[in-house]
Amino acid sequence: MSTILIVDDHSDIRRLLSITLGKQYQIIEAEDGVSALDAVYRHQPQVVLLDVMMPGQLDGLQVLDAIKADPLTKDTLVAMITARGQTTDHDNGRARGADAYFIKPFSPLQVCSWVRSKLG
Repeated sequence: MSTILIVDDHSDIRRLLSITLGKQYQIIEAEDGVSALDAVYRHQPQVVLLDVMMPGQLDGLQVLDAIKADPLTKDTLVAMITARGQTTDHDNGRARGADAYFIKPFSPLQVCSWVRSKLG
């Protein structure tokens, strides 16, 4: 079973995505950037659903940078899920290696469809 890491500082967003994806995939959750990177290395998820704006030492873009810079994790699929919806935000995420970009409020079914298209 494929593993998905859901990273968001809002528990309701994590719960929504977990309920939507949890029947088909193993779900791991993190609420900040530091715990997200720890989970990436510990669980080696195939997909990371990553919020951009999070409190703490690392925001989502810094986590994305770390995932894509490491040869062990660079092939991990990362979808940004964020309230930052400007074209420049989207372009910045893509330039840093994001595989998809969903803007809040997002459709959980759209995210699920993207995950299924990537993982089967």
